[in-house]
Amino acid sequence: MMIRCELLVYNSDLASSETTTTEQEVVIALGSNVGNRMNNFKEALRLMKIYGIRVTRHSCLYETEPVHVTDQPKFLNAAVRGVTKLDPHELLAVLKKIEKEMGRQENGIRYGPRPLDLDILFYGKLRITSDKLIIPHERIWERPFVLAPLVDLLGSDVDDDDNDHIVSHWHSLAMHHGGIFQAWEKLGGESLLEKHGIQRVLPIGDQLWDFSKKTYVMGILNLTPDSFSDGGKFQSIDSAVSRVRAMIFEGVDIIDIGAQSTRPMASRISCQEEIDRLIPVLKALRGMQEMKGKLISVDTFNSEVALEAIRNGADILNDVSGGTLDPNMYKVVADSDVPYMVMHMRGDPCTMQNKENLEYNDLCKDVALELYSRVRDAELSGIPAWRIMTDPGIGFSKKVDHNLDIIIDLPKIRKEMAKKSVSLSHAPMLIGPSRKRFLGDICGRPEASERDPATVACVTVGILGGANVIRVHNVRDNVDAARLCDAMMRKKKVKKDD
Repeated sequence: MMIRCELLVYNSDLASSETTTTEQEVVIALGSNVGNRMNNFKEALRLMKIYGIRVTRHSCLYETEPVHVTDQPKFLNAAVRGVTKLDPHELLAVLKKIEKEMGRQENGIRYGPRPLDLDILFYGKLRITSDKLIIPHERIWERPFVLAPLVDLLGSDVDDDDNDHIVSHWHSLAMHHGGIFQAWEKLGGESLLEKHGIQRVLPIGDQLWDFSKKTYVMGILNLTPDSFSDGGKFQSIDSAVSRVRAMIFEGVDIIDIGAQSTRPMASRISCQEEIDRLIPVLKALRGMQEMKGKLISVDTFNSEVALEAIRNGADILNDVSGGTLDPNMYKVVADSDVPYMVMHMRGDPCTMQNKENLEYNDLCKDVALELYSRVRDAELSGIPAWRIMTDPGIGFSKKVDHNLDIIIDLPKIRKEMAKKSVSLSHAPMLIGPSRKRFLGDICGRPEASERDPATVACVTVGILGGANVIRVHNVRDNVDAARLCDAMMRKKKVKKDD
């Protein structure tokens, strides 16, 4: 495997003496277009950790058209931020060592196909110009496939304490170009996606999913005797398989299997009982011919269950606690390749509706910041941000008005997330209002099965507000709602472009 390395730093001869005893912040871009591109990224991150580069943030993942040499496969591009005690030339040597270990051919075609690129974009506040290093690269501001992931590593609120050191290091370097955000907007910003051969994607299984192309419908399969809507209906393998076949016929994209109820005041079962309920059904679904092209999500907050689910073919791990109910969850997910759905909830299913868990100063801001905190913990535990999905947790630690605020103000939640992390603000977002009590309270429908029309109305508003995935019981009607919303948004986009 081959790697191209460039080092961009700021301000001269201090590089050797100043960086050997203290950690310096570095930003490294990753690219790959040969072989299993995601495995190439994973191996690169593993080797960087071994050789003294501690990654602290990840961008989103982008699939891009090649430049210069266009007769080659598409690239995956991303960027990471980290710290190292290696001085710039030591760092360059380490990257070249990684290149060699991964099969880099020294005389390969410049800009040609390669399993991996590692381009170091920043090194603290230093600038170096030498035979080996030209820092910063004079064309960095012209390259969308570099700027898009670079912007992801920042927070849009430059006054935030969490970003002070980033501002001083990065924005001072970019000032004569108007700043990193300004450079990205000058190239076209978000309008560059799709139009100019760059797409934001999320790896699931052996595919790259572009959540901007359509709304994905997640069908709920509860294997529990006590879930609020359909508890006890699908506990046998035959009944579960029959239900999934029906959802596939109705147009579902993802099946979300849960074997532990998370309704308010639900009792917690043992890990073994949850596994015994889940795994036989998961295996049966995984073997169904009709499941080709469909995804399986497993809804659990238990790391032992998550590990068994991943071993038996789960494509997505859906954790209502965002890692707060099992300290080993992050490690299990980090060691896997599955995307991680991080949901907002305070407490646990037994305490989430307690008075203290229902108090917010600014609901959308508080939810966004608490989600950010959990994603940061996950990221620092080794789960790349490009494998993160988010869920604001409708019905979890929320009153009726809170749930309405979330549905109405999804763009505000994304905006608040972006203040801390642009990459998190772009993560696919799920909403799950299906048949929940607040819909019954508003519409006077005490029976959960009578809340499907209200669910359709709710997901319609959510989709138009930017939700990428809807988690529902009634697949057929909500697939229709999603298709209509997608058609309206495509029409609106065409009119805007005209």
